[in-house]
Amino acid sequence: MRYLIVSDLHGNLEALQAVLRESAGGYEHAICCGDLVGYGADPNPVTDWVREHCATVVRGNHDRASTGQDDLEWFNPVARQAAVWTLEHLSPENARYIESLPRGPLTVDSFQVVHGSPLDEDEYVIGAGEANQAFHYLASRLAFFGHTHVQGGFIWNHSRVETITRMPASRREEMLEIDGECAYLLNPGSVGQPRDGDPRAAYAIYDADRHRVEYRRVVYDVDTAQQKIYAAGLPPVLGDRLSVGR
Repeated sequence: MRYLIVSDLHGNLEALQAVLRESAGGYEHAICCGDLVGYGADPNPVTDWVREHCATVVRGNHDRASTGQDDLEWFNPVARQAAVWTLEHLSPENARYIESLPRGPLTVDSFQVVHGSPLDEDEYVIGAGEANQAFHYLASRLAFFGHTHVQGGFIWNHSRVETITRMPASRREEMLEIDGECAYLLNPGSVGQPRDGDPRAAYAIYDADRHRVEYRRVVYDVDTAQQKIYAAGLPPVLGDRLSVGR
């Protein structure tokens, strides 16, 4: 069984379309680690695709904020403005769908899906210290998470936590073999707003039969995504940052 693993789509239709074109025919089920909306100018078509095609979805913090479930006081001004805009533009059907999304972790076959960490859906698992704590709360040896917008993750290797380094910009794909004696917290990266210095849309393919994960990056039409953000009246920085992956 092959799974398409996506996260942090953030209403970026052009990035999602590029991921779907490149991965077409290469998976049987799609999984989303949260944050369908927020930041980008296409929350409805992105949510429409998730509703129709993703077998398992967990909510993200922007999903909650953009449907009025969270106090926006904790968001920075740019994220707050984007959440309010999204709340005003989501269709009633998509708003209800997002409101109904479960909190992670969810179990799919032999792995788990979370947004932040198994302990706290809003925690940023950025370094080995956070990862070491999160490993104690896993119910399986493999979990996929998002939230940080950084592709990679962590390996618990016999009491030592190893960090998976970022894929070089010169490569489109990197393979990770899953060792049954280790545990893994893996981040497919952000489809809609990468923050690891690589502006290409990020995602992963998990091949459960071959016990391996393929990290992938794909170039997309950044200019069109930016122009939509500017035209919508969203904070311009949300478009500007797409060019640099920050």
